[in-house]
Amino acid sequence: MNIVTALGFDYGVKRIGIAVGQTLTKTATPLVTLPARAGQPDWQVLGRLLAEWRPDYLVVGMPSAADGQAHPLEAAIKRFGGRLLGRFGLPVLYVDERLSSHVASTMTNGSAIDAMAARLILETWLNTHHHAASSA
Repeated sequence: MNIVTALGFDYGVKRIGIAVGQTLTKTATPLVTLPARAGQPDWQVLGRLLAEWRPDYLVVGMPSAADGQAHPLEAAIKRFGGRLLGRFGLPVLYVDERLSSHVASTMTNGSAIDAMAARLILETWLNTHHHAASSA
């Protein structure tokens, strides 16, 4: 069995939550919330996290608007995903993160909300999409 490790991201202009998970148990753990300046994290800190966890995939939450229109952050999230790909050369996948921050806020508080939201995003992918990535 090929175990796949992934980092999940809850992107925000001021904060980016990060979680790690793998396909063996289909669970994820909140890691950290990085401050962001105009949507940009400290890329060196992020690089150290990737070196430590050695993920196979980077999973970024993509919110969707209830009316089907593009979410206001969609373009910024795609730019962030493009920068992840360009800097680290790992596949970047997007998963619907509808209400992840709201649910995370019922599970924890303060700065941990963003990392918890990243956990929920990553677990969504692990439970519904990882088979497509594993067979790619």
